[in-house]
Amino acid sequence: MRVLVIEDGADLAEAIRTYLSRDGHAVDLAADCAEAGLLLDLAQYDGIVLDLGLPDGSGLDLLRVRRRDGLRTPVVILSARDRIGDRIAGLDCGADDYVVKPVDLGELAARLRANARRGEGAPGVELAFGPLRIDRARARVWRDGAEIRLTAREWAVLDALLAARGRVLSRQVLEDRLYDFDAGISGNAVEVYVSRLRGKLGRGLIETRRGIGYQIP
Repeated sequence: MRVLVIEDGADLAEAIRTYLSRDGHAVDLAADCAEAGLLLDLAQYDGIVLDLGLPDGSGLDLLRVRRRDGLRTPVVILSARDRIGDRIAGLDCGADDYVVKPVDLGELAARLRANARRGEGAPGVELAFGPLRIDRARARVWRDGAEIRLTAREWAVLDALLAARGRVLSRQVLEDRLYDFDAGISGNAVEVYVSRLRGKLGRGLIETRRGIGYQIP
């Protein structure tokens, strides 16, 4: 996934980015509404973590305006405001989930994944492809009962293709899922990860559409 974290607490924002990056997610950080607006205009995200008290405005106002303008990305509010009225206001403004600080980062990551799957219209987490069994919730893969170890980036490519099953994803789209704005990208990174996945999972799972991209049918 590519995730936008809108949080003015630098330590917390970096902690979230570090945790999610270990799982292969690309994470961009915004410390205020203005920076968040710029990033939302530049990139397509699979999930957003949103603080409510930002230096230049209200996270609720930002969410309300973006939903009105057509933003469909799942949004998880992360706030110290723990009153029921605050939670109701957040959900009514268009949030998909509401988490109160201090937060367990594992729980936050799980909520992002769950809401992203619901946004795909496919909440199921266990998939089977012949001898392969894939658990998207736990990022684990088995073939004939034996677990196959994937790196975080390999899993990120596989999960993006699973989320778009039946559709072709271009190299650019896959790069956007793998890398944030601060990352350096080698020219053939996607091809390398697809090749590694084929070596581990078999060549039949991921199909190449020459000149277009990749898909899992």
